[in-house]
Amino acid sequence: MRLKDKVAFISGGARGLGAAMATLFAGEGAKVVIGDVLEEEGRQTETEINETGGECLFVRLDVTSEAEWQQAVASTVARYGKLNVLVNNAGTCRFARVEEITSEQWDRDLDTNAKGAFLGTKHAIPEMRKAGGGSMINIASVAALEGNMGTSCTYNTSKAAMRLLTKSTAVQYAREGIRVNSILPANIETMMIAHFLEEEESRKELFNSIPLGHVGQPEDVAYGALYLASDESSFVTGSDLVIDGGATAGR
Repeated sequence: MRLKDKVAFISGGARGLGAAMATLFAGEGAKVVIGDVLEEEGRQTETEINETGGECLFVRLDVTSEAEWQQAVASTVARYGKLNVLVNNAGTCRFARVEEITSEQWDRDLDTNAKGAFLGTKHAIPEMRKAGGGSMINIASVAALEGNMGTSCTYNTSKAAMRLLTKSTAVQYAREGIRVNSILPANIETMMIAHFLEEEESRKELFNSIPLGHVGQPEDVAYGALYLASDESSFVTGSDLVIDGGATAGR
């Protein structure tokens, strides 16, 4: 098992990418804690993992709250004794042009995506230090690399912030055995792009923009996260893992 004896915390773990990562990590031997504001979905994911032989704990977590992050990390250590892996996955996305974004929406999106990752990182570091090191994985986006007509400036900006938070933290804590990497997915079949997939024309246009000819599945990102969480990536830090079906290769 690739994560045997490791304890992993995944924010936004109730559904979608987070639930896929939690399920895969548990199947590879990790004890998993998922934090989310979606309590019903989170407890359902917790139950499903535990009923299939894994170990999972759900905690309510609003990633914009420092107090809730402190409690989430404390609950993880209280239950499982340590913290080895953190996945900053919780996020939000909207579709709007710059002049359509309100200052309140800007604050909300940057708080959830960028500040949430910062707070998780900040409060995981002391526990990883106690454990002798660890792996942090920030789920950013290919939107951190380029402008995009389909998303908002708040999404691009917040994901770019996550990408540079990754590199800054990686450099600062490498000598303590704490590795930090980003995953940059493109179009993955989750609720975030469900409206694009419902309409035949937009679905066809989306598929045509991807060299592999289809969107990704949550498991595609989960396997990338598994590699970065495991000791197989022990010489990898400060890196971007792009999972986009080749979409950015020719741009």
